Amino acid sequence: MSSKDLVIGIDVGSVSVNLAVLNRSEDILETEYIRHKGRPMQTAAEAIDALLEKYTGRISICAATGTGGRLVAEHLAGEFVNEVIAQSAATAKLCPEVKTIVEIGGEDSKLIFLKPADGGGASISDFQMNTVCAAGTGSFLDQQATRMSLTIEEFGQLALKSETPPRVAGRCTVFAKSDMIHLQQKATPVHDIVAGLCFALARNFKSTVGSAKDIATPIAFQGGVAANPGIVKALESVLGLTPGELIIPSEFGCMGAIGAAITALRSGNIPESDFSGLSELRNGASSTINASKDTPLSLDISTTPEDNSCAPAPAERIPAYL
Repeated sequence: MSSKDLVIGIDVGSVSVNLAVLNRSEDILETEYIRHKGRPMQTAAEAIDALLEKYTGRISICAATGTGGRLVAEHLAGEFVNEVIAQSAATAKLCPEVKTIVEIGGEDSKLIFLKPADGGGASISDFQMNTVCAAGTGSFLDQQATRMSLTIEEFGQLALKSETPPRVAGRCTVFAKSDMIHLQQKATPVHDIVAGLCFALARNFKSTVGSAKDIATPIAFQGGVAANPGIVKALESVLGLTPGELIIPSEFGCMGAIGAAITALRSGNIPESDFSGLSELRNGASSTINASKDTPLSLDISTTPEDNSCAPAPAERIPAYL
């Protein structure tokens, strides 16, 4: 066997960089979840550097997924894996009994339906995503926690203290903020407001992403938001689940990275990655893909007479678009 027997999976998201190291038997040797604090490429480069030093001469392939995954794969000559495929591959490997995946990250949320695959395992039968609004994502919770001077860890624990969560608008962060201010003015306990926000996110997920199909159980809940016990409680309530129907995988925060590595291993003859591109990532690399450049907009052919002779007469109606 080649001495280069390991694969790195990396998931570069809007909030965190998640890594996994697997061997060619698909055993997980190590995982790591890192909040990148607005430095995704630099954090990814530093984390990969540390793994290359730890497993000197043993890592051959880097498989990337997530919002910034394509850029990482481009600079390291690695394999890019679609997020939905990566999440599904990891779930089928670690939780083969699961029929539905709920994945809520910092930027979007996903609902993935699985079906038995030929030859064993599971394959994707359908999926839905919420990518147009932050209200149903982890960033929504981060923002509201900051407004209340709470860490996201304190936020999740406080929610468990509530017995009667108030109704908070979850379809829009602006409306949620208005409801929070109103509740604070009424001296509503902080733990009730926090719980109300958790239920708002759960209802948002059900009404937007989860409205088109019946959600079969058991369900795997993954992504960074799965670490929030308040959201776990809210999802179980809103989806009408009984104990045991919502499964949180042990590696819930790194499922994308694990799935990317598994997909790369199973895809066959992938050339070795070139880690010399780490220096560019460390310096905040941008894409090298050539994009066509349109001619800049110009006002050269639009002129306004200096004497203002084109101005409408008083009370004159002119055509206009609103």
